[in-house]
Amino acid sequence: MRFLRVIVIIAVVLAGILAGVDRLAVGYAEDQLAAKVQAGRGLAGETSVDIHGFPFLTQALDRRLEQVDVKLRGVNAAGPDGRKIRISELDARFHDVTLNSGYTSGKAARADGSALISYADLTEASQNGVTVTYGGAPGKVKVTASVEVLGRSLTRSVVSTISLVNGTTVRVRADEVPGEGVPGVESLVRKRTDFDRNLDGGLPTGLKLSALTSDEGGVHLTVDGSDVVLAGS
Repeated sequence: MRFLRVIVIIAVVLAGILAGVDRLAVGYAEDQLAAKVQAGRGLAGETSVDIHGFPFLTQALDRRLEQVDVKLRGVNAAGPDGRKIRISELDARFHDVTLNSGYTSGKAARADGSALISYADLTEASQNGVTVTYGGAPGKVKVTASVEVLGRSLTRSVVSTISLVNGTTVRVRADEVPGEGVPGVESLVRKRTDFDRNLDGGLPTGLKLSALTSDEGGVHLTVDGSDVVLAGS
């Protein structure tokens, strides 16, 4: 019995050591992967990674990770025209991640998550000197702009619909413009209040925007995709 007790104690100690080694390994891997994701996307913000599943070392040896959660903060996305929009937060879950033989890149069978664009960042993205706030209903924003009409500066606010186009572009369009019918006024106002911004350049390859809405906290987007590149190319 004493022999068996010693064996049990040794087994418990070894299990504790192995668990500790496994946690150290996963912590190191998370830091390295976060750095690789950030470098690969050219991000200026913060990136954190959480690798799920235990033990990690057996997953690593098999080069398949059950789930990897990635949180990005302050992602600058630029469209083909070079105009930027800052994604305040992006939280994505990558499922069934396959790593290459050199552990330098990974691809997820599928991914899902959410993103947030604050009104401050949307205001900055307009690049028109306007102010964007909540529009009082889901999918609506209020855009306030100043325009010059007959030598006078007029400040007007319009309720606009914010929508998603082609899974890559955030579009803001005024529902109605004060002064519609007066020659030149509508075009002047819309030139300031209406804009499109492409987000494709700030998302991991294969990850697409699938839905958009707005509330007091900002503009919320749903993201998903298949064969999504987590790191590398």
